[in-house]
Amino acid sequence: MTAAASTSGSAAPRRGRGFLAPTILPGFGTAFGFTLFYLCLIVLIPLGHMVLVAAGVGWTKFWAITLAPRVLHAFYISFGCALVAALVNAVFGLIVAWVLVRYRFPGRRIIDAMVDLPFALPTSVAGIALTAIYAPNGWVGAFAKAAGFKIAFTPIGIVIALVFVGLPFIVRTVEPVLQDLDAEVEEAAASLGATRWQTFTKVLLPAILPALLTGIALAFARGVGEYGSVIFIAGNIPAVSEIVPLLIVARLEQYDYAGATVIATAMLGLSFLMLLGINFLQRWTRSRHAR
Repeated sequence: MTAAASTSGSAAPRRGRGFLAPTILPGFGTAFGFTLFYLCLIVLIPLGHMVLVAAGVGWTKFWAITLAPRVLHAFYISFGCALVAALVNAVFGLIVAWVLVRYRFPGRRIIDAMVDLPFALPTSVAGIALTAIYAPNGWVGAFAKAAGFKIAFTPIGIVIALVFVGLPFIVRTVEPVLQDLDAEVEEAAASLGATRWQTFTKVLLPAILPALLTGIALAFARGVGEYGSVIFIAGNIPAVSEIVPLLIVARLEQYDYAGATVIATAMLGLSFLMLLGINFLQRWTRSRHAR
């Protein structure tokens, strides 16, 4: 009887964290099916159709379009400017998050709300405002012109626009980590004789680095696909300040649907690789904090 019970017990499904583990929440099958249907309808089917259309042109033409000098330079501008903007935001976004978390001062809530302004503001409005300021006849652009260089209609203007739209990703990613990090840790390091630089590099930076890297990746991904805030200040000069999204729109306006689809597919592949990197960074962040 005992052997039979043990046999039947071993044959019973294991209760754990597997895919078919029992749960007190009802409706898993319905919710999971709706999730798959919604993702396929909104994401997978349109993107899959685009990939099929791009594959229909043939690999020879696909690589000829992707590796054209104008297209390669557009990829260089999009990814290069997005990377520079993300690194700039890594420094200044960390400072902004530090000030908002560690200090109390008049107008703090206003500044905290201004950080989220790029999320709420239409990107085209941001692009027009930045162009008006940094154009050669703008407030700041006039001083740059007098100094012998331009800001708007150059990659510098693109970086400024991407810094504007990417700042909230850094601040909002690092801010919760700083809030969980007690100020007593810094005081303990100072009481043990550590300098401010040693306290930052040895105590604070290791704790916030995973979140900071995740914020950089998110800001970089946003910058690569940004369109509205960039097209006005970029000037859209081929081989100078032309970005990939604008090049795709230009191909569509020329009724070159095959070329636009091929460039969009190449952009999709690179963006997918970036999303994988972001997911690995987020997983590393969670595992690091779980230790």
